[in-house]
Amino acid sequence: MGKKKVLLIEDDERNVYFMTKKSMACRMFFGFILVTSMVVACIGFGYYCGFMFASKNQIYGVEDPNTPGTYMIGVARKDVTGPIVQVNLMGMANPSQIAAGLHQRLYARTFIVDDGKSRVVFVTVDCGMGSQIIKLEVVKKLQKKFGNMYSERNVVISGTHSHSGPAGFFQTLLPEVTSLGAIHQTTQAFVNGIVDSIETAHLTMKPGKISFNSGDVQEGNINRSPYSYDHDPADERANYQHNTGQELSMLKFTTEKGEPMGMFNWFPVHGTSMNNTNVLISSDNKGRASALFEKSMRKQNENITGQEAFVGAFAAANLGDVSPNTKGAKCIDTGKACDYAKSTCGSPPRVQNCIAFGPGDDMFQSTDIIAHRQLEAAKLAFNSGGKQVNGSVGFIHQYVDMTKEVVQLDDGTNATTCKPGMGFSFAAGTTDGPGAFDFTQAMTEGTLLWNLVRDEIIVPVVCSDKPPQSYYDCHHPKPVLLPTGYMDRPYAWHPTIIDVQLLKVGQVFIAAIPGEFTTMSGRRLKTSIKAEAKKHGIKDPQVVIAGLSNVYTHYITTPEEYSVQRYEGGSTIFGPHTFQAYLQKFTSFVGKVVAGQEAEPGPTPANILDQQIELLPPPLADSIPDGKSYGDVISDADNSYQAGSDVNVTFYGANPRHNMKIGSTYLQVQHQVNNSTWVTMFTDTDWETKFMWKEAVRFGGEEVAVVKKSANPNILTNMFDMIAATCGLQFDYEQALEGNMDLLSTDQPNDNFYHALRNTRQVTRLSAPKAAVGSTAESHVSIIWSIPRDQKSGNYRIVYSGDRKELISGNVKPFTGTSKLFTVKA
Repeated sequence: MGKKKVLLIEDDERNVYFMTKKSMACRMFFGFILVTSMVVACIGFGYYCGFMFASKNQIYGVEDPNTPGTYMIGVARKDVTGPIVQVNLMGMANPSQIAAGLHQRLYARTFIVDDGKSRVVFVTVDCGMGSQIIKLEVVKKLQKKFGNMYSERNVVISGTHSHSGPAGFFQTLLPEVTSLGAIHQTTQAFVNGIVDSIETAHLTMKPGKISFNSGDVQEGNINRSPYSYDHDPADERANYQHNTGQELSMLKFTTEKGEPMGMFNWFPVHGTSMNNTNVLISSDNKGRASALFEKSMRKQNENITGQEAFVGAFAAANLGDVSPNTKGAKCIDTGKACDYAKSTCGSPPRVQNCIAFGPGDDMFQSTDIIAHRQLEAAKLAFNSGGKQVNGSVGFIHQYVDMTKEVVQLDDGTNATTCKPGMGFSFAAGTTDGPGAFDFTQAMTEGTLLWNLVRDEIIVPVVCSDKPPQSYYDCHHPKPVLLPTGYMDRPYAWHPTIIDVQLLKVGQVFIAAIPGEFTTMSGRRLKTSIKAEAKKHGIKDPQVVIAGLSNVYTHYITTPEEYSVQRYEGGSTIFGPHTFQAYLQKFTSFVGKVVAGQEAEPGPTPANILDQQIELLPPPLADSIPDGKSYGDVISDADNSYQAGSDVNVTFYGANPRHNMKIGSTYLQVQHQVNNSTWVTMFTDTDWETKFMWKEAVRFGGEEVAVVKKSANPNILTNMFDMIAATCGLQFDYEQALEGNMDLLSTDQPNDNFYHALRNTRQVTRLSAPKAAVGSTAESHVSIIWSIPRDQKSGNYRIVYSGDRKELISGNVKPFTGTSKLFTVKA
């Protein structure tokens, strides 16, 4: 009987042959030996690579906090602009300040630093401030992508404090009063843009080095509450030449070869160069400075603003009492000085005419000047070497219930913070943006009238529980106008669970402040952190105050500044011991972060994104006159222009809220090359362009009123409108105040007030946006190009890119409009 043979087929040549079982067994044996050898080799090679990688990671400087090292670094910048029309601008608390176009796009700028054992993320966003709902949503999206690599513990999100970005991105109600609730387009744009920025930085990380440097900004700010600052101890003030911080602190990021990657700096100045008459989305002086620095670092073929590889960020510091309006405040009706303590003018005294200006002739020029002053200091610091950053990377974070934090006072006794509340001086506003009615700064006593409004209208309607007297005593000497710690209808008006967070990058400590520290608050905190870091072996520690981070809790003054109750003290929401609570908490974190220890996580804040109320109606469908097309020119360019002049072209357009064009542009200024090719030179993020929109005409349909509109709206009138819309009780504040302004603290209001009180009525609550049913709107879009004086001669045109919404289908379709060709002469 012959041996059995097995048929095998070779896949490559498809040749057929036979093999005995013995031959096949031998072949399998040697194959097994070969495979086993390869596996062992792979394991050995992997072990070798892992050892080498681990050895390499040791240079990232974890073992010795003062040893020079290389870090893994990522930087990125992404568009977060959001809606540019029909939304309230966040910051001035002015309901009339409704966006009507775009001057500068808003960006999230990120750095990530990793030492091989720990990783930190810092994001500065061209928006009013950090927001708890933004951070919660960002972390949630990051963890879906990267697991637990990123969390609330190692990610900081800080706002530049521009007062010209879109509002509506909070999860508490008071900051959304002037925007009539949440604006989900804003929240969506911020969250997605920040996540995109972090992800891009994550994916582009490379080995690099970091240096720290600083320099003074010349005439870049003034103190807008010097009366408060003067109440800080004289011997403490004697340690400083100025009553504002002049120092710009910088982290410079380079590759291992020394090639520049990015620069982040912190300097105290408000984003209020663009004042409360502005209606164009703007990143204000810090965004302008960032764009200028990034432009100066362009590589070959980088010609479009916002698309540079280099990331240059100008972030917020302890700017609570710091203004960019360096000419100072004066009475605009008389030209005389305002009252030093109360910032009022005239008789009866009013804050509305006490306004600060400068340094330019208008707000655009002032923004540019303050930006350039920060830019000059940043360039000097960037180009002068600095100190190499050495040592470990770390972070520490804790959620703190700031309504009952125990504070040890200087005399050894204990006190506690309070449930949040806003003082009477909060309603007075500041010299950068004056406030409402007869409120003044430095109010240490309330008035009978407004106490009655609080107790008879606000508390019964929006508070589930009546605030006890002990609550008001806790805030003394602040007279509480809005007891926000008890205002919980339709949901919380203020946060109570607060992020307290400290990052460490080598010898640099970044204190993420959940609000606006004043000048002296920041100085005390930096001094304390530095001293504590030295105790724990850090040589030459550097401290950065990153203001407006993670969650917004308004202002944090020193106890001495709190005692005089100017705007900043009246807006220190957790009472007179707020600053000491933060000082103790941050100081206690230093030793732990140096040692790589963690803090107790604390109580987690709720995410109530799905519960938020949005009262802004959706944009209407678009329409145009018969015989016209979307994008047609209404008013065209001239034939020629001299460099330094303005081009203004108006188009039949559409509502920009249909498409926020994030990462794109509504306009292009194009230059004709070789008489044929059109090359884009400017877009809607360039300083030299302005995109301006107006709703020219509305057609048809039934107008649906969302809330009652005041003839002279302010934050308090909007608050009453918001209460009516969400809680169903309408108070006729205009009648109530008639003849009742300027009463003394104990004066009884007249019959108008009590009549309005008796006639407070129930109205229909609103829980969803409503629009004019069946209506359309005709939009006109104007594009302005301010031709630079050094602009190259040639042929140019302006291109408008819009998106129209159809009435019946609701579909949104793109269109373009183009000006005629025009000539620029240098």
